[in-house]
Amino acid sequence: MLKQRFFTAVLLAATFLSVLFYLPVGLFALFIVLAALMAAWEWANLAGFGRPVQRIAYQLIVLVLFIAAGYATGFSGAWVFDEAAVRGILLLGCSWWCLALLWVQSYPQSAVLWGNRWLRGLMGLLVLVPTAVACIYIRIQPQGAWLILMVVAVVACADIGAYFSGRAFGKHKLAPAVSPGKSWEGFWGGLGCSMLLALVVAHATNGDNWWVLLALVIPTSLASVLGDLVESMIKRHRGLKDSSHILPGHGGLMDRLDSLTAAAPVFALGLMLSGWRL
Repeated sequence: MLKQRFFTAVLLAATFLSVLFYLPVGLFALFIVLAALMAAWEWANLAGFGRPVQRIAYQLIVLVLFIAAGYATGFSGAWVFDEAAVRGILLLGCSWWCLALLWVQSYPQSAVLWGNRWLRGLMGLLVLVPTAVACIYIRIQPQGAWLILMVVAVVACADIGAYFSGRAFGKHKLAPAVSPGKSWEGFWGGLGCSMLLALVVAHATNGDNWWVLLALVIPTSLASVLGDLVESMIKRHRGLKDSSHILPGHGGLMDRLDSLTAAAPVFALGLMLSGWRL
């Protein structure tokens, strides 16, 4: 099992880095949309639409929304966005995550509000569409590929820091009804690890405005934890261990992307509002 998990992780990392650094922006955007459609297949099942025809219909809805978002944001051959439209989509996504935080805190009582499968389907739209827009927006920025890699690194640091500090010191449960294995000690360890990454990047880029980078990384790291918790909450409600079994040893695509779906819109909006650049 461990060997299978390792080889899957290496293949995923190699594919992601190749797409990120060697494909032009247009093909990168296509890759993001295809990945989001694969995630939509899984989310349909998480929502309660398990029949293949229902899952395909859900994918088509997501695809239509991607096309509408592309039209609204004013994509052009030069990949220039209508910034106001992008900001609106990112604000919508970030607002959704604020609501999701309240639902995670009050689970299982909050399931009364979102337990209906149609509402869970709507939740998926609010997760997937802003994430795709955020990733493409970040990618078209100067040094965009490295900025995308930085978001992934923040998510990884939050996860790795939480794992080791949680194992070493974890005593107080973060969200016992949602994810019993997570602790507050792990939470703070993950946040500290992400902050350390921000300071290293600031030093490496000779940035005097390190505090701006910290202000960008901290909410991104916090959001990544929330993304993980929200998917865990929905899987627990549905009685599922994994979103699918498409990735040997890792479960489903959503199981790998859950943290990123919250982190990417927060990072993209922070990038837009702060004007920070590598």
